[in-house]
Amino acid sequence: MKTLVFFLALTLSGVASAQGKRHEGKQQMRQEDRQRMREDMNQVSRDRSSRPERPPSRPMSPQEREKLRKDVQDANRQLKR
Repeated sequence: MKTLVFFLALTLSGVASAQGKRHEGKQQMRQEDRQRMREDMNQVSRDRSSRPERPPSRPMSPQEREKLRKDVQDANRQLKR
C-alpha cells in the first residue's frame, strides 16, 4: 500500500512539474510575441509620422456625391466591356 501511495505521489509530482514547464514556455512565447508586436506598432507609428498629413475632409454636397456616383457607374460599365 505504501508503495502505491509513493508511486501515485511521484506520478502526480511529475505531472505537476511538466505542467509548470509547459506554462513557462507558453508565457515566454507570449513575451516574445508582445515584444515583436510592440516593435511592429512602433514601426507603423514612425511610418505614419513620416507621411504628410492629409487636409481635413469636408462633407460632399449632394451634387458632388451624385457626380461621383455617376462617374463610378460609368467606370464600372467601361470595365465590363
